[in-house]
Order: sequence, then C-alpha cells, then structure tokens
Amino acid sequence: MPSVPVDPCDPVEDPDDHDDDTEPFWYAGQHLPPDARRMGLTAHVPDGALLDFAARLDSSQRRHRITAWVMLVVFGLPVLFAGLRVLELF
Repeated sequence: MPSVPVDPCDPVEDPDDHDDDTEPFWYAGQHLPPDARRMGLTAHVPDGALLDFAARLDSSQRRHRITAWVMLVVFGLPVLFAGLRVLELF
C-alpha cells in the first residue's frame, strides 16, 4: 500500500497548530518564572536570557549540574572578591 504524501499546509498535521495566542513550547522565554515576567524580563534582554537559560537546566543530567556549578563560580567569585576587598580595608 503506497503511503499518501502529507500536505504541509494541512492544519491537522501542523504540530504548531493551537487555538490560543501563546508561543510554541520551543520558543525562548517559556521557562521564566511568573514574577520575572511581571517585572518585564524576557528572553531578549541579558538578565532574562540568563534566567531563562538557568531555568532550563535539568538536575538529572550531569552536564547540566556541572554547568550550574560553573555558573555559580563565575557569578559568585566577583562577589566573594569584593567582600574580601572590603574586609581587607578594615
């Protein structure tokens, strides 16, 4: 039995077909917390993009846990060094 070709314009076969105005699930910014959205953060601004990236990390994957630790070190070391510099002044 020959297979029938699928029409890409057929709405039944369209995976992105939905009846509401929400973005597709793969759209960047879907993992932002609600309070970040209320503040106006989107995936198109640096702070929102970083928050969206961190929210997409999955703790069950080793590579994601390593990425989270690297991010913690990258963003935590400047704070630690600034605190040590303040303590050094006293």
